[in-house]
Order: sequence, then structure tokens, then C-alpha cells
Amino acid sequence: MSIDLRIKALSPKIGTELPVPSYATAGSAGMDLRACLDEPLTLNPGDRVGVPTGFAIALPGPEWVAYIFARSGLGIKNGITLPNCVGVIDSDYRGELIVALTNLSDTPYTVQPGDRVAQLVISPVIQANISVVDELDETERGAGGFGSTGKR
Repeated sequence: MSIDLRIKALSPKIGTELPVPSYATAGSAGMDLRACLDEPLTLNPGDRVGVPTGFAIALPGPEWVAYIFARSGLGIKNGITLPNCVGVIDSDYRGELIVALTNLSDTPYTVQPGDRVAQLVISPVIQANISVVDELDETERGAGGFGSTGKR
């Protein structure tokens, strides 16, 4: 499945110094997002920063959403991840995509201009029709949660 995604460069670096977001391989679910920085940015342990990407997007309609996910390599190797776990880009948002990063490690980490800092995944949306009811149907699990379905 594919859609037309319109990208507006907000920085002259997009398409020159920084590539337009793209998929690294034919099987990639996410497009690399790069740091559109003029100089290196150091995240000390516990820091949270917003890293600009230098572009905005237009999804084709409300039946689509874009998600910003952490890069697994940054997380496992350096403790750099997203403080909000997943960034949600609604179809009607037209501002710059900003990647929120946090340093969970005990050592400083420096983001260089052009570094891949996250990935952007486009996905269909299903909007729910909400009904307030007096009762919900019974299931075997019921209200059990937080580890109730297994021993480990």
C-alpha cells in the first residue's frame, strides 16, 4: 500500500545537505529522520530536547497518521530515545516535525548535524464511533491486567 506524502522543506538544507526523508530498504516501515542542526547538540544525562528536522508534511487526509519512533540502535547503544515514546503527527498538522529526544544513559551524547535521530512511519487511522453503555460483554480475562495473563 502506498500514499502520496507531500513534504515542505523549511530549511535550505533539505534536499542539499540533508536528503529528503526516504526508506533505507525496500522492506523498511519507517523513513529516517535527520537532525537539521547548524552545530552539534549535546544531551547530558537526563536531558530532553527537541531536534528539528527542517521539514513539514501533509498527509492526504484524516484517514492517515504519521508516527515518530525511536531508532533502536540509538536506544540500545547510547540510551537515546523519545521521552514521549511515540510522537503522533495528525493529518491536519502542518508545522515542522520536531523529534523529542532524551538521554537515559549516564554519559553525554552528542547529536551531529545530519545524524539519523528517529524514524517516521505512516499508518492508516480508524476513528471510533463512541457508545456509552451500562455493561460490557464478559470475557475469560475480564478486568485482569498488568501481568494477569501469564506467570512471567
